[in-house]
Amino acid sequence: MRSDQLASAPDCGGCHRPLFTGRPVALDEAAFDRHVARSQIPLLVDFWAPWCGPCRQMAPAFEQAAVQLEPHMRLAKIDTEAVPALGARFKIRSIPTLALFQGGREVARQAGAMGAADIVRWARQARGR
Repeated sequence: MRSDQLASAPDCGGCHRPLFTGRPVALDEAAFDRHVARSQIPLLVDFWAPWCGPCRQMAPAFEQAAVQLEPHMRLAKIDTEAVPALGARFKIRSIPTLALFQGGREVARQAGAMGAADIVRWARQARGR
């Protein structure tokens, strides 16, 4: 996806469903690799686990942030229990951890639960780096 295509409310070429729904998308390892490699849009990832209280507490705030940040930033969730290889690859040591990927690489990281306004502010600031 190119950033100049965002204004047209893009949909999937295969199933024709909207690409941006204002909600984070759950990714496995293959889908994560596709998003990072093929998209020019920054990808904000919430590394989390179902057993983590702060992760569950932050989940609604991350959903609210998606409404504000999409379509100029894609939001995704990676369950480190279900997809441990990604947690290991990026050396995730505490959860929740937000990581911003741009141009195929990680450009910023923030550990700890945050509210929606703080997530939006941090993501926009990190994107500008």
